[in-house]
Amino acid sequence: MKAAVLFETSKPLQILEGIEIPKLQYGQVLVRIIYSGVCHSQLMEVQGGRGEDKYLPHLLGHEGVGIVEATGEGISKVNVGDTVVLGWIKGQGLDAPGGTYQYQGQKINSGGVTTFSELSVVAENRLVKLPQGMPLKVAVLLGCALPTGAGLVLNELRPEWNCTMAVFGLGGIGLSALIATQLFSPSLLIAVDVEDEKLALAKELGATHVFNSNKCNVVEEIAKITQGGVDYSIEAGGVTKTIEQAFASVKDGGGQCIFASHPADGETIKLEPHAFHRGKSIRGSWGGGAQPDRDIPKLVELYQEKQLPFERLLSQEYSLDNINQALDDLAQRKIVRAVIAIHPELDKQG
Repeated sequence: MKAAVLFETSKPLQILEGIEIPKLQYGQVLVRIIYSGVCHSQLMEVQGGRGEDKYLPHLLGHEGVGIVEATGEGISKVNVGDTVVLGWIKGQGLDAPGGTYQYQGQKINSGGVTTFSELSVVAENRLVKLPQGMPLKVAVLLGCALPTGAGLVLNELRPEWNCTMAVFGLGGIGLSALIATQLFSPSLLIAVDVEDEKLALAKELGATHVFNSNKCNVVEEIAKITQGGVDYSIEAGGVTKTIEQAFASVKDGGGQCIFASHPADGETIKLEPHAFHRGKSIRGSWGGGAQPDRDIPKLVELYQEKQLPFERLLSQEYSLDNINQALDDLAQRKIVRAVIAIHPELDKQG
């Protein structure tokens, strides 16, 4: 198969052909990838932002959609021919190790799910059979962006109607969260980013106010229009500064901040201690509290009902050969979510 492989951090991925597929072990499934997503987690791995990488060389990618080619022993959740969502959040099924590939005598590692390749050996519990009614390119987002971003709202904050909310960072996760807030009709929905194009998109998707944090003191501006702060803030900007801003922007006496971003390894956040005495709270999120087997069908149903226009998150399509361009565009904030078309000819809807 062909795959994009990380050999050295802070270097482009290498596109290799002729990688050998390992024999399936207990709990493993072989999937032919149709489309893959690209998010900041992969970008951070490539850039070395997670510290020392002990598994080089290895495959990457943790959200995608594909077709089951073969199953190992013990598999009962999916069958050959099923169209499946691949995601990093563990669901039901066997928790198997990632496949170990070979290329010209060299071992290439992988985790329980990878998607930057034509074929992928995936653990059963990283797969969910895709319900009918969702375009495959949009279904890619069900592997990470949607369960995490929408999950922050639907599973963890569960806000009351007509509350005030702010979303910091308008990548795939932040915009997924912003879209999901519409189900609760917030009286104020504030979007914060450093890119005016993304702020314009947020306005189209329901934001009542938008702020470019490079052009104003966003904490002061939010305090002015909310008379002290929002009920809830969601942070997905990926840097410590935005976590601090999101926390500072919630109100005293019950304001809640939740963040799902991954600042670089070794960085720390600085918060005002007395704010906790005044009743503010903050917590991190692991995948939006999502349970893929429960939440993916729910998100597909909401999409089919036209309540949540998730297709607006998709920015541009790239080939596997051009995946480094997709990573560069993401790093330069030119796109929200890239789609890597690996076997688009298998997309009967497209």
